[in-house]
Amino acid sequence: MFTRRLFIAGTAATALAAPAIIRAQSNWRDFPFSLGIASGDPSSDGFVIWTKIAPEPLAPDGGMAMGPMPVKWEVGSDDRFTAIVAEGEAIARPELGHAVHVEVANLQPDRPYWYRFTANGERSFMGRARTLPAAGASVAALKFGVAGCQNYEDGYFNAFRHLAREDLAFVYHYGDYIYEYRGSPTRSNFFGGGLSVPVREHVGQTTFTLTDYRQRYAQYKTDTDLQRAHAAHSFFSTYDDHEVDNNWVQDIDAEGAPAEIFALRRAAAFQAWYEHMPVRRSMLPRGGALTAYRSARYGNLAELQFLDTRQYRSDQPCEDGFKPVCADVAAQQAHVLGEEQEAWAVRNMTRGGARWNCLAQQIMMMSLDRRRRPEEPAIIKNMDSWAGYETPRRRILSRMRGLDNVVVLTGDEHQNFAGDLNDGDRVVASEFVSTSISSGGDGADRRTGSDQFMAFNPELKFVNDQRGYLTCEVTPEAWQTHYNVVDRVSSRDSTLTKRATATVAHGTPGLRMG
Repeated sequence: MFTRRLFIAGTAATALAAPAIIRAQSNWRDFPFSLGIASGDPSSDGFVIWTKIAPEPLAPDGGMAMGPMPVKWEVGSDDRFTAIVAEGEAIARPELGHAVHVEVANLQPDRPYWYRFTANGERSFMGRARTLPAAGASVAALKFGVAGCQNYEDGYFNAFRHLAREDLAFVYHYGDYIYEYRGSPTRSNFFGGGLSVPVREHVGQTTFTLTDYRQRYAQYKTDTDLQRAHAAHSFFSTYDDHEVDNNWVQDIDAEGAPAEIFALRRAAAFQAWYEHMPVRRSMLPRGGALTAYRSARYGNLAELQFLDTRQYRSDQPCEDGFKPVCADVAAQQAHVLGEEQEAWAVRNMTRGGARWNCLAQQIMMMSLDRRRRPEEPAIIKNMDSWAGYETPRRRILSRMRGLDNVVVLTGDEHQNFAGDLNDGDRVVASEFVSTSISSGGDGADRRTGSDQFMAFNPELKFVNDQRGYLTCEVTPEAWQTHYNVVDRVSSRDSTLTKRATATVAHGTPGLRMG
């Protein structure tokens, strides 16, 4: 159960200490900031700060009356707020579930700031955010995190507790922030079909309405380890499939709902996602859609393109899933990004000005043969990855040829992978796939058949089936990706280990493990 005392005690170890909790006389029966605070979408002169007023987080409307509420916010240059550099008042409106998104600007580049909120006499704990270096500024190093896939029922968010202690410029969250499945004390195991007992249980049924999605986000956001990670780092947030429904693309529901009906569910899911993410107002859903793809420049060192691989994608071929290759995999009109987003991504990737180009996206770009037994006769591909869309995959890989500085970051797979991307006869980029925070349960170092799997895929250099996150350390000379794993998520106690490191030298495509 969440309590303010529990959170403060836990945050002392992450430099988010109790001095920030200096309260005025409270007019609330319960802590109104039960869903935490967060910052996101940092730029060289500011960032978004977020909170959502919910004194009863799992109750309808968070326990709030249906009316607007003023929320004061402050940004300080130190963790004691001795110098307030920005402040103001925002309105938490019932139309957005009493969420607050403040776009703070006119700050100094490449430095930390601290922020907090006050509502009706009660003050939040504080968060820390960091601005990016100015565009074009000479930058010697960057370290950031990569995380996602956090199924509440599969385990505790222990990896976020460790992530909160890292010294990072920001975190890229690739999606699957929530899972849409109904709560149940037992269920079928996804892989083996046997009995599975959740570590902890979802509240409510499968999510369809705005009320459903709001309650699911509220349950996830009461997790104190997730709150610690948000309070410690700014996030660049994107989404994948489970924020709406498993394996959805465009207006196509994997469960067969008519497009016009599924559009209602997607619109509710998009609104709930916006309400709970620290993103800019430009990402407010309009007409049941939102524009989530965007870029960030970290001085002259790196440019990151955050992609949307769901909203514009054509239907999965071969009836989706892990399937033998069918003719539709080579369909000429297939799209993953859609024409407009693909042109935007290629234009940014090829315009120069940054030492490294990074495509941060959701689904694996390596076209892997998924067989794990030598007796399996046909090549098997994941049709919900770029492997199911060979024409757009080849097209974007061809634009990487000759750049010699492209790195792809991916999630979705619930495993760690490191491998190279080949455009015909040569390596053009490397791909780092981050495992899940909790999805898939405790896992093991490798799944059964991993040796055979790697033999079928020589471009694959590393595979691991534990939970955790990535940290990327970038310099002008090299890009290093560290695979950080926890030994368990089935209990709150866990040990973090750096399982492996993959390195790409600038100007020499292809990774090496160390």
